[in-house]
Amino acid sequence: MRKFFLAAGLLATIGVGTAAACTNFIITKGASTDGSAMVSYAADSHQLYGALYKYDAPRKGYRPGTMMPVYEWDTGRYLGDIPQAAHTYSTVGNMNDRQLIIAETTYGGRPELADPDGGIDYGSLIYITLQRAATAREAIATIVELANTYGYASSGESFSIVDKEEAWIFEMIGKGSKIVEGRNVNKGIVWVARRIPDGYICAHANQARITQFPLDDPENCLYAPDVISFAREMGYYDGSDEDFSFSDVYAPLEFGTMRGCEARVWSFFRTFAPGMDAYLDYAMGYNPENRMPLWVKPSKKISPKEVFDAMRDHFEGTPMDMTADIGAGGSACPYRWRPMEWEWEGETYVNERATATQQTGFWFVAQARSYLPDAIGGVLWFGVDDAATSALTPIYCGTTEVPPCFSEENGSLLEYSDTAAFWIFNRVAQFAYLRYNVIGKAVRENVDAWENEMLLKVQEFDEKVMHSNMSHNRMIREATRFSVENAQRLFDRWKTLDRYLMVKYIDGNVKVENADGFVTNGYSDKIPETPEWPGYTDEWKEAVVRDHGDVLRVVE
Repeated sequence: MRKFFLAAGLLATIGVGTAAACTNFIITKGASTDGSAMVSYAADSHQLYGALYKYDAPRKGYRPGTMMPVYEWDTGRYLGDIPQAAHTYSTVGNMNDRQLIIAETTYGGRPELADPDGGIDYGSLIYITLQRAATAREAIATIVELANTYGYASSGESFSIVDKEEAWIFEMIGKGSKIVEGRNVNKGIVWVARRIPDGYICAHANQARITQFPLDDPENCLYAPDVISFAREMGYYDGSDEDFSFSDVYAPLEFGTMRGCEARVWSFFRTFAPGMDAYLDYAMGYNPENRMPLWVKPSKKISPKEVFDAMRDHFEGTPMDMTADIGAGGSACPYRWRPMEWEWEGETYVNERATATQQTGFWFVAQARSYLPDAIGGVLWFGVDDAATSALTPIYCGTTEVPPCFSEENGSLLEYSDTAAFWIFNRVAQFAYLRYNVIGKAVRENVDAWENEMLLKVQEFDEKVMHSNMSHNRMIREATRFSVENAQRLFDRWKTLDRYLMVKYIDGNVKVENADGFVTNGYSDKIPETPEWPGYTDEWKEAVVRDHGDVLRVVE
């Protein structure tokens, strides 16, 4: 266990830092109910502010010689300037206006392969590539070119790269620093990318997942020409090419990378595919030989709402269920504050790391829909803060504006803003954490109502656009208006929810309601009826009795 957390600390020292703990789910178009390819992503960090990034491509492109600065996404550290592309695509969040989606999860890997002088980090690779590539294959080529040209400044990284037709998982790591005659002869990356078969689902969560891969199938597998030879040169591998495993060589498994990372993948697979309980011992970190497959075929096609909800997982119904042990307190709270490991009487223990977590900055489920025009085919369902207590709202990839509540300029982690979605969703979450089985349930009801409403509204908007013969420019305007207005409407709804929750659940009480609102005491419209007291869970009562029952027992 200890090795995993030392590795996590090492990530911060080499500059991966704040967003190094993320979860990605990938659903191919053949595995979805509506024929869309989907990617989910939670940017989980204790130092990341939840905002929606926007880049607008100039209509006439850039003049030759134009340079662009590169700043490390996690820290804001200036890395240098690189030439700007002549022509670029507009982006919103992690999606561009050609429906290309890129998400990530950091796995770290061998620490000696970090390049302290690298000129481009993993976050910049995402957002610069979205500006320059229209398809998943173009994105892979762009990432490789950028990292090999300017040097890779981060540690081992996995990317979800999905377009209208194809879904790929791409894993890479730097080659370290070997200075010969004043230059790094190891500059760049080794990597492998695998196309996920249509009709299947894949996932990755802070552990490299590609093991052996086909060496002669360029339609479905791409890789660096030196991915194996470099491992031999470094003394990492001496077997045959056919037996080479990217993950085992560049990011060997440990207890913590199974329990803290692969367990999230297992729980997602288990939700939709049969037979995954056979890998429980692997997910719990006990049996690295029983490795899960890279992708699985779901038992039925998966809806967007089901993907939304998969991001809210706390291992419910499994031996790792975070609501079931005494650590959940008396209100079944599925959260454990950091650090993730702790010691007692010479033994080290772990707090589970679930998909839904308190330190999420922003999260999304992006859809690429090949059967619609690009401007409305791509939908970024975007949210801020913990996925379990926040709601997603649709942002069309053709939008030209960012809703004010999601603006990067509206607040920060050190600056509270009354008009920022990040802060209002945090307010609601913090309150829900206090009595999760009661308040969290009420929040989830509001989340579900909003998302189900918006799924219908998106369908109606799509149909309206497709039957109106409107021009492309008008389509963009209408998609922008739809995206911005609904995001602001969600923000307003959550402000109202925040006030309602305070009134209803203050001081451990639950005020009684009927169809007309709060029930009064019958004498004054300002005094409520005697409230309900939900008490505590049985697990909590049992633990308290064991710990202090002799003092608390009622004597007749």
